[in-house]
Amino acid sequence: MNSRSTRTAVIIGASSGIGEALARELHRSGWRLALLARRLDRLESLRATLSSETIVRGFDVAADDAAVILERLLDDLGVELVIISAGTGHNGSLQWAQDLETVSVNVLGFMAMAQVAMRHFMKHGRGHLVGISSIAALRGNPAAAYAASKAFQSVYLDGLREVARSSGHPIAVTEVQPGGVDTAMLKPDRPLAPLIRRLFVASPEKAARQILRAIEKRKKHAYITRRYALVGFVLKLLPRPG
Repeated sequence: MNSRSTRTAVIIGASSGIGEALARELHRSGWRLALLARRLDRLESLRATLSSETIVRGFDVAADDAAVILERLLDDLGVELVIISAGTGHNGSLQWAQDLETVSVNVLGFMAMAQVAMRHFMKHGRGHLVGISSIAALRGNPAAAYAASKAFQSVYLDGLREVARSSGHPIAVTEVQPGGVDTAMLKPDRPLAPLIRRLFVASPEKAARQILRAIEKRKKHAYITRRYALVGFVLKLLPRPG
């Protein structure tokens, strides 16, 4: 690990997809890492490719003790960056068990983790919270609970940014809204046409590189990839179906 930096970051949901790719990017940039996810075995495999200094913990954001565990970890490590990448979602709708899981993880779990992080940063007078939302937050779709949960994350992060501003402390809050990223979360009803996939689906590695740039610039918001800024603009302008 780059010895020039002693910055410490926690990634919640680092066992696959964007979270895993971010762990690799941050490691290359010299960050000390603590990686949390439900699948501890995958985190241990990831640690073997990074550094023996990397901390890994089996962790479920929806568990009753998740907030206490995270709070202790942040206090022990003196963390400067918390990235909430954990999330779930289903393509269907009107399935109570699936929707309950989505809300438990993406709303209640997300809010609990964000509150712990912000309290830690307020206590120490500095820090950076990053939430991985989704472009699905901009508009309802048949995966109603998922889109709604991401809209909650967007508004909640916006509110936390106001809390940070009012405090006067140099605390950054960044919302990342990915579009198509080639992860397990990308589950289209039908296979995407090759041209559409080439234009609108990024690798997790490309997404992570762009997210890291947004983190380094302490941006308030970032579409991933950047071409989704146009998609987001169009989605906001399109009329609602009759």
